[in-house]
This record gives sequence, structure tokens and C-alpha cells, in this order.
Amino acid sequence: MSHTSSTPIIAITVGEPAGIGPEIALLAAWELRSELRPVLIGDAAYLAMLAGELGPHMRLMGVSQQALRHHGMPGCGRDQMTVIDVPLACHVIPGQLDVRNGRAVLQTLDIAVEAVQAKWCDAMVTAPLQKSIINDAGIAFTGHTEYLAEKAQIDQVVMMLACEANAHLPQPLRVALATTHLSLREVPKAIQFESLLQTLLIVQRDLQDRFSIAKPRILVAGLNPHAGENGYLGREEIDIINPVIQHARSLGIDVHGALPADTLFQQKYLKDADCVLAMYHDQGLSVLKFASFGQGVNITLGLPFIRTSVDHGTALDLARLGTGLADAGSMRVAIRTAAAMVKSQTAHSSNVTSK
Repeated sequence: MSHTSSTPIIAITVGEPAGIGPEIALLAAWELRSELRPVLIGDAAYLAMLAGELGPHMRLMGVSQQALRHHGMPGCGRDQMTVIDVPLACHVIPGQLDVRNGRAVLQTLDIAVEAVQAKWCDAMVTAPLQKSIINDAGIAFTGHTEYLAEKAQIDQVVMMLACEANAHLPQPLRVALATTHLSLREVPKAIQFESLLQTLLIVQRDLQDRFSIAKPRILVAGLNPHAGENGYLGREEIDIINPVIQHARSLGIDVHGALPADTLFQQKYLKDADCVLAMYHDQGLSVLKFASFGQGVNITLGLPFIRTSVDHGTALDLARLGTGLADAGSMRVAIRTAAAMVKSQTAHSSNVTSK
């Protein structure tokens, strides 16, 4: 880290300006400023105006990208928050997308990546953005996860969603995905031995390095109903998934499966598990979001830096109704999780160095 304080510095992109991203970023960052140092990335003038509507007590300090690159992150007291200014091309009307702002939204991501790579910040948190607007602006964009992997020049990353214990769950739940944003017809061919093994290795490593879990226990869901039922309902478990699990176990990974996905998410299995690896998006995330929507966090594993995000979208319909209605719960969890991961990673690095 480039700073001397042990307080994590967290870069927070505010996402699509016409959605609830700027509001929840301001609310959550201001609430958590005594636990960590939040640095917002977005249009400083718009955020200042929005802060004035949310509460006159919020104080922001804008810094230009040029000043940041020349002088690094400026000092900032607990009574105000730093904003790295990324000017929008046109006026924001809450709830109404404007393609002219698409490039600026993407630029906030680029600056967040630059901030963590240059060690100005220790981790990044992203508010939701609207993929269509970036694509309509002439930039091919499939999602945060894929874009950040490309920026970091990483071939494979893993999407994991997590939530804390709540009324539905007696303990925290983490669900990683073997495939992400694919149509169902594309999923079986995307599940290959090497990529699935690499996914397990990434999950294992990041749970150890960034979550302080010494020996993670990972449960793997089958792809087919009843995990293929001995080949009668599909052979992916026999040909790929189970051989990967056996190989991973030979490498010392505590992994179990393939388990039928319709019965896997029971307390008798989850109580001893640190993570579930699902084969496709809705197989795992439907359960997690049912149990924790609005309080979960999206984590990208396998990046050379820490990145978390909210578990929901831009909520344009809610933004259209005015400020003060959005729930910042998921953003709070995302920021807190990023800070906890920074501390775990720092402790892990110190332990490795001292050995």
C-alpha cells in the first residue's frame, strides 16, 4: 500500500448516473467513513448536488484525475469524502438513460482499476451500471466482471456472490459460478476439465488469501437434474465434473460433489461448507438472492486486486421517483466486504513473508 495508515482506502464507482448507484454510493460511503476511507469516482458536481439533497451534513472534496496522477491520493479527514472527478457529457435526469454519458461511466471503471494498480487505493467497489448504454455508445461491453478481467489481462476470473447469516440462513453463504452470463444452451460446452479445475483453484486460493479460511471446504453442484443420475440424465458429471473433483482432491483441495443442485442448499450440507460452486448463473444465484436480496455482495475472484459490487441493478424506476427511496444495504455490505478482504490479504501476506 502506498499510504501509511492501516485504514483501507476503497475506490467506489458510482455506476449509471440515472440509476440509484450515485445515491447508494454516497449513503453507504458516508455511513462507513469511520471504518475505512471511501473514495468516490464520478461526476463531482452531480454528486455534490445529490449529497445536498440527501443531507446537508455530507461534505465532498473533488480531485481531478490530473492531480491524482501527479500527486497521488490527497489527505482527507473523516468529516469529508474524496471524489475523483469524471465529468459527465450531459445533464442527468434520474430514471432516464442517456447514451452520451456511456463513455464517462466506463471511464469511472478505468480510473478505479488505475487507482488499485497504482496503489492509491486498496480495493474497488462498483455500483450498478447499464450495459446497454455503454454498448450504444459504441463500446463492446458484456459486464463488469469480463471487462475487469480484460483490463487486468487475466484469462479467467470467477464470479462469487456472498451474504451474511440472516433469518433465512443460519450461517454465511458463498456461491461461486463455473459459468456466468451464458445462455443455457451454451453452458454444457463451456464446462471443460481445465477451466473447471482452474475455477476451483481460484476459489480455493482467494478463500485462503482474502477470506482468511485456512482450508476451505467447497461443495460442487452437478449440471444435470439429480447430478446426472449415473449418466441417465446426462454425462457431464461422469465425464468432466467428477474427474475434476477427484483431481482437485489429489491437489489437497477439500472439495465434494457432484451433488444434486435441488437438494444441495440444505442446512445439513451448508453448515460445514465455505463455498458452493454452481455450474451456471441461475442454478446458484436464485437460491442466494432469495435468501438475501439487497444484502448480498458480488465478488470477483482471480483478479490481481480486490473488487466487490452490489447484488442488484440500476433500479431506474426507483431513481425516477426521486432521492431517499433507495436501499444502500447491498452497497454497505460490498464496501465492508472489500475492506475486510484488504485486511485479510494484508495479514496473509505478512504471514507468508514472515515464514
